[in-house]
Amino acid sequence: MATIAPGTRLTRTAASLPPVSFFAVSAIFHYLGPSLAVLLFARIAAPGVLWLRIAAAAVVFAIWRRPWRLAGRLDRRQLVTLLALGGVLAGMNALFYLAVARLPLATVGAIEFLGTVVLAALGARTRRNAAALALCVGGVAVLTAIQAGASPLGLVFAFGNCAGFMLYVMLGHRVANTRVSDVFGGIDQLGAAMLIAAVAVTPAGLGAALPAFTHPAWLAWGIGVGVCSSVIPYVTDQLAMARLSRATFALMLALLPAVAVVIGAVVLHQIPSVRELAGIALVIAGIAIHQADTT
Repeated sequence: MATIAPGTRLTRTAASLPPVSFFAVSAIFHYLGPSLAVLLFARIAAPGVLWLRIAAAAVVFAIWRRPWRLAGRLDRRQLVTLLALGGVLAGMNALFYLAVARLPLATVGAIEFLGTVVLAALGARTRRNAAALALCVGGVAVLTAIQAGASPLGLVFAFGNCAGFMLYVMLGHRVANTRVSDVFGGIDQLGAAMLIAAVAVTPAGLGAALPAFTHPAWLAWGIGVGVCSSVIPYVTDQLAMARLSRATFALMLALLPAVAVVIGAVVLHQIPSVRELAGIALVIAGIAIHQADTT
């Protein structure tokens, strides 16, 4: 396993599960975290919520993985990759929050998915995979429609987040399949990148986050956003990326819009229409016929 040191319970458990199983956890928290963040915007400005999210995640990774142990063990290429990933995590999440503060979450998610379509298309070298990609894209198109009258600035932020998400998939896949000194894996490097991201967002976000320190409930809420948005899904991403090709991982992210519809029906009582059910069916069909490449 490329993500953590061999012999641990997490390694053995993860190795016994199919890679797709990690997406069930990642997909749920991928939307649970942002939904909590959007509700928190009414009390704390978006930059403050961003800081709470990344800072909370950085603390969790610091306690769990002690990523500073990587210091002095990274070669130049690995160091550049971690610095780049940390910058991408900071920029991508900032653009995401700025976008969802102006646009519906479904619209931002639809734009975000465009980047993964590009990555999947680059790796779809067989007719079967091309057909799977076409089905997934068709399903996503049915499920999510970009509003023509949306905020222009919000769209700029959303497309910036799309570019950042593409970089996250590429850099995250590289980290997941790189070991440092044969001891530290992808999750350790992810923890180091999150510390870098926390430093990067502090100048812009700490001031906006200060009100949370006088309201324990808000602070706990912000910590919950960090765990749900930047710990659980990113760790499960690493577990999946270590066993899937970048193109396969990008394609399977097509499940996210379908999961959003299901969560909306169960949690928010937003019963899907026939059109939405058709979109879910197309996405599931695409995932079912896709031929995974685990190289």
